[in-house]
Amino acid sequence: MKHHTVVFTGGGTGGHVFPGIAVAEKLVSDTEKSDIKIVWIGSNSGMEKEILSRYNIPFISIPAGKLRRYFSILNFIDIFKIIGGFFASLFILKKVKADLLFSKGGFVTVPPVLAAKILKIPVISHESDLDPGLATRINGKFSKKIFFAYKETLENWKKKIPDQELIVTGNPVRKEIFDGSRIRGRALFNIPENKKVILVLGGSQGAREVNNIIEEILDNITDLYFVIHQMGELSYKKSDRSNYRTASIFKADFPDILSAADLVISRAGAGTLWENGVMGKPSILIPLGSGSSRGDQIRNADFFENNGAAFVLKGDKLNSSMLLLEINKLLSTKSLLNELEKNVKLLCNANSAEIIADIIEKETGYIK
Repeated sequence: MKHHTVVFTGGGTGGHVFPGIAVAEKLVSDTEKSDIKIVWIGSNSGMEKEILSRYNIPFISIPAGKLRRYFSILNFIDIFKIIGGFFASLFILKKVKADLLFSKGGFVTVPPVLAAKILKIPVISHESDLDPGLATRINGKFSKKIFFAYKETLENWKKKIPDQELIVTGNPVRKEIFDGSRIRGRALFNIPENKKVILVLGGSQGAREVNNIIEEILDNITDLYFVIHQMGELSYKKSDRSNYRTASIFKADFPDILSAADLVISRAGAGTLWENGVMGKPSILIPLGSGSSRGDQIRNADFFENNGAAFVLKGDKLNSSMLLLEINKLLSTKSLLNELEKNVKLLCNANSAEIIADIIEKETGYIK
């Protein structure tokens, strides 16, 4: 039997890694671990190595330089990292005899995509956000197929580059998310039966803005609800407050915790939005502002709000009083919660990993 090697690349944030893992899981499941071999190329300084080790996915690191859109002396230094990453990728792709490269996004993906193009290895790129990041805009020019989460993104791309094969797939979600249990999640923290659960996701590194605004209203919300707060590794504070549990980052228990949540308060990263969405979780989104990012989270959040799939706090609405008002309004109005659950499930399809895996299998010549 001929073995096919699919090389994944992506990193920098969990949002560029976990969706790729969802696709890898589906490929392994489909081929019963016998036909398609998976290797992941990531940065030598990112979080992807630690994440992938939990899933037993072979990982190879390369030097990675960031693609900044502003003047910085680091741009000069990172040029050499990008060049190093390109030559390392050439060597890796030839060594593993790659049949296809799947790019999930992040600046680390550009050298492997360029190397694959030189070696005439087909490239498929996936964009999770409503508007493509710089890496996807570069990689897209060298990709045979480009997958998008939203049809609106595809339509905008088609106007600029009309000749590529563009497909709306949604965002892949790991199988373990669907396997979460509300009962197990509540049991983890011995949550009283009469308490609704608020899950606060402050990001893997920590979202100071989200953490601070939650701290300002803790007395109010812990009187009425049970709050589970992922604070991030850089912002973690242990707490012995009643009806309040903190963690630096959730790992194996996260699917159960998400299942237990009646309301999620989070940033508006694409991965978080889709995991909340496929589980039908009502959410209040506090997007990362354009001063700290390229503004993708603002546009993601606005899109969900405009489709009746989330509430958004930003600008002059972003304060503790408004957050408390929205929390109480949502958790005391069953019809509002039901409406958000229905709309977010309509927006976020649950079979994205299967769609993408099927296309990859056909591209590599694997036949079920």
